[in-house]
Amino acid sequence: MSDAAPATKPTTENHLRETYLKPHDVAVSKDIRHIDAHCARFIELSPFCVIGTSRTDGLGDVSPRGGEPGFVHVLDKTHLAMPDRPGNNRLDSLTNVVHNPAVGLLFFLPGLSEMLRVNGTATISREPELMARFVANGRPPLSVLVVEVKEAYLHCPKAVKRAAIWDQETHIDPKDFPSLGQIMRDQLALDIDAELIDQALDKDAKDNLY
Repeated sequence: MSDAAPATKPTTENHLRETYLKPHDVAVSKDIRHIDAHCARFIELSPFCVIGTSRTDGLGDVSPRGGEPGFVHVLDKTHLAMPDRPGNNRLDSLTNVVHNPAVGLLFFLPGLSEMLRVNGTATISREPELMARFVANGRPPLSVLVVEVKEAYLHCPKAVKRAAIWDQETHIDPKDFPSLGQIMRDQLALDIDAELIDQALDKDAKDNLY
């Protein structure tokens, strides 16, 4: 490490290493590059993950995905399949994948501080046999995202521990934050009662969850 003061605006990896220590060998070697029994069990129990993709203009994008525990299927040691359920039809993640197949997944288990990171490349499928794996309430998904796994490893629990997101004592009262209807009314300058927007959103979530 250089004796000079660290760069105030790091623009290279060397600049960063002036401030940060070298990672421990375990942190580097824990990437097993496939789905083993432990990773598969984690995914089998997980009801929620986030997916990161990249837009054509270079901006990153992150989107939540959720369902019943194990809603993402392990096809084999290097392939996962994720159903695309009804959403707002912006198709941000899917459009990004069409242009740039690189994806990052972060799986969560409620009550557990560790997370599972999976990085790879994705394709979109509407093959009937694959779609049939994900029928829910009599409805197949609109498509299935198939991820070829390039990296896989358990993530350090410090972020979740610091956030204490599973601790009910840290959960806010819904009354302390505006409803989505109120926010949409204000941000979009809508001339409509926020309660009516919330009712419509609740109905859509109930009728079009799958």
